[in-house]
Amino acid sequence: MKDITKTFGTVIPLGALRTEKCPAIGEFSSLKAFASFCKQCGIRMIQLLPVNDSGTQSSPYSALSAFALHPIYITLSEVEGYKELIKKNPDFQNACNWLLSQKDKARYDYQGILNTKNYILRTLYEETDIFKKGKLPQKIEKWVSSNSWVKPYSVYKNLKWKYMQKSWKEWPKQDRFLSKEEILSHFDDTELVKEHFFYIWQQYIADAQFSDAVKACKKEGLSLKGDLPILMNEDSCDAWFNPDFFNQKLRAGSPADGDNPTGQNWGFPTYNWTALAKDDYSWWISRLKSAEKYYDAYRLDHILGFFRIWAIPETDSNALNGHTEPCATFKAADLEKLGFGKDRIRWLSKPHIPTKLIDNITWNHDMSVKILETFCNRIGNEDLWLFKDNFTPRLMYDTDISEFCTSEAQNCIKEILNNKWSDRCFVEPAKNKLCFSWIYQNSTAWKTLNNEEKEKLNTLHEQLEVKQNKLWKKSADEILSKLTSSVEMVPCGEDLGVGLSCLAPVMKKNNILGLKVVRWCRQWDKEGQPFIHVKKYEPLSVCTTSVHDSSTLREWAETETEDKKFTPAIAAKLLKNASKASSIYFIPPLQDLLYMDKKLWLKKAKDERINIPGTVTDFNWTYRLPCTVEELCINHVLIEKIKGLC
Repeated sequence: MKDITKTFGTVIPLGALRTEKCPAIGEFSSLKAFASFCKQCGIRMIQLLPVNDSGTQSSPYSALSAFALHPIYITLSEVEGYKELIKKNPDFQNACNWLLSQKDKARYDYQGILNTKNYILRTLYEETDIFKKGKLPQKIEKWVSSNSWVKPYSVYKNLKWKYMQKSWKEWPKQDRFLSKEEILSHFDDTELVKEHFFYIWQQYIADAQFSDAVKACKKEGLSLKGDLPILMNEDSCDAWFNPDFFNQKLRAGSPADGDNPTGQNWGFPTYNWTALAKDDYSWWISRLKSAEKYYDAYRLDHILGFFRIWAIPETDSNALNGHTEPCATFKAADLEKLGFGKDRIRWLSKPHIPTKLIDNITWNHDMSVKILETFCNRIGNEDLWLFKDNFTPRLMYDTDISEFCTSEAQNCIKEILNNKWSDRCFVEPAKNKLCFSWIYQNSTAWKTLNNEEKEKLNTLHEQLEVKQNKLWKKSADEILSKLTSSVEMVPCGEDLGVGLSCLAPVMKKNNILGLKVVRWCRQWDKEGQPFIHVKKYEPLSVCTTSVHDSSTLREWAETETEDKKFTPAIAAKLLKNASKASSIYFIPPLQDLLYMDKKLWLKKAKDERINIPGTVTDFNWTYRLPCTVEELCINHVLIEKIKGLC
């Protein structure tokens, strides 16, 4: 690993870098102008949010490839043939003019820019005859031989285009379930090779432009820090080409908490760490080595996921029936030894639905029985039911029971059954293996137990917790030591809000920098929840004032603090305080640095955010600077204020 020295940096999504040369969206070449500004300010590190191809989604944390760069960041005017084509092709010229017309937009139009750039790149590829006699230029062929991921990626992208961007899970079987050998033979199909080369050509250009920008940054004395999302989109090329490395039957998320009573389901498949380990983590290591071409340091998103991930059945509609992966489990036989009979074990591990629960909606007992028979099996002659073996909430919601009740009643009944599906003390992460539900003490079954039974189960739960922590520590240490030792980049981990006792020791052992967001570094258990002094931060950490998923420094001060006041002077004071942290890296977002000049403030602080978690809108991930980078370069008052933070 490279030596870690005290460093002042800033973090920004690449698309936000509004420049005179790249007026529609920040591009790889925009980094050159930004590096000039950073050098003047004494900033020595630029941290970028992910820049991988995310297809039609603006979120960089939902990438279609762990390796491919996003073509939206290609600077078109630097592509061979651009100058000649813009003179003679009116449609091409109109498309380029449309991009120029976007220069004054408050936020960039992701879809519009993506579609326009795709048209321009396709036109350049077709009309400049890059592809000759079924072969690419020798320099590109050489690049392909050093980037093995690009062949399956090009096949995948062409199929995405063919099927109008549908998920690969919706493709016809002949293209959905291909072996690696079949995918690579697809690449050589003479009828498709020109299309495949288009995507290779794009990636070659993107890599060349990004590498050139990185070289310019290093020339100015700057280093770059990248961002590696831990999870991959289920529709990604990686999940399609390496199905053994992903568990498509489980979805990653987070368990229930105060803000999310049914937990969170992020929609990403979990990893099959057993398969990855058997392959010596080659996919992850290749991913890191690919990133190392550009970056000196990297951020591992949601580092907790390397210790344990909250895994949710793919068919569930909430996260309550999830479990940790890896997970310490027990068997029914273990419960029998504690004195629990088979009926009692069934009562604890399976939801039991009383007929009266549906009677309260239909007010017709016979009707309730007919509805329950659709999804459940009756227990003998009791007015008590168990879900059928093939029951899933997703299947239930697709089943029409309107012949038995009104649509309003149908929706109500399905919601009741969905809630009941999670009403259990134990979940079954694998066949004949049990673990405690995250909210087991809220279950109907738990509330019927006597104190002696509760005490026995609580003791078992405590014993499993000890086992799990050892399991998580061993698993994470094995994975992270393997990954961090495979490259020279400085590893950083997003460890916000994690209360796992084994996390800090494993991170420290592997020299992984933690994350300290000043506003959240508090003594939460003390009255008034006082801030922890920045001088007491663990040196092996990154200090910042905001993150891409949080409010900015200004919005936080105006809406989440008692004072509610915010001025450039207060911004400077807060930033200066954070800059004194013991943390080896101080990397605030660029928005927070710009607050020291009120001329750069937008009317509303919320408009300066990058992302609002839990929402899917055109607003998210489309933030742009309030001025061009060139204008920042001559803002000497701001430059001096930023310099004062060093």
